[in-house]
Amino acid sequence: MAMRRSAGPVATVLSAIVPACVATVERFADEPDVRLFAAEEAAIIRAVPKRRNEFATVRHCARLALASLGVDPVALVPSERGAPSWPPGVVGSMTHCDGYRAAAVARETDLRTIGIDAEPHGPLPDNVLHLVSRAAERRHLDELFAAAPTIAWDRALFSAKESVYKAWFPVTREWLDFSDAHVTFDPYDGTFDVAILRTPAGGADLGRVRGRWTVVGNIIATAVVVTA
Repeated sequence: MAMRRSAGPVATVLSAIVPACVATVERFADEPDVRLFAAEEAAIIRAVPKRRNEFATVRHCARLALASLGVDPVALVPSERGAPSWPPGVVGSMTHCDGYRAAAVARETDLRTIGIDAEPHGPLPDNVLHLVSRAAERRHLDELFAAAPTIAWDRALFSAKESVYKAWFPVTREWLDFSDAHVTFDPYDGTFDVAILRTPAGGADLGRVRGRWTVVGNIIATAVVVTA
């Protein structure tokens, strides 16, 4: 099985599923006393403490990742559809779930776009799968559960589609419905293929993309990258 497991939050989650040109920083707990830019503070002025903490920590991760590329700290304000605004010349993605926050960034000369997502490694809540999957994907999940029953494949599917959307939107600036992407997993080599079933108005060539998945401890993570 092409995945890594750890007994605790000491292993990195993203390193095995993104190329070497991607800088990643992750945390397994919130960073205390993160200093936000004024524009970021304004974006979460009404946020509850939990939301504020994850918002701040994931931006702390992003700024550390940007620093590794030689990029000075900037405000990373949510823009349309919540996508963060990255500095010129940089593509990136953020994710957070219970017990995990992470950011991944790369130069536009290396990658056209990137999407990452992390989720708790457990089944989706009741009645969610039908909302996020196609009938053929649910049949595929039955095969995956038979081949590798210890993997929460329904959660992996949800995560993969989140990563696809995070990679899709910065390029197209268009919404992508869960039903607009068909995901097929390889349970043995840690990859998945995605057929995107709609053409964006701008004609961006994103009909097929490829991603990777991993399980580390109680986190399942996915990543989609499109090279420059």
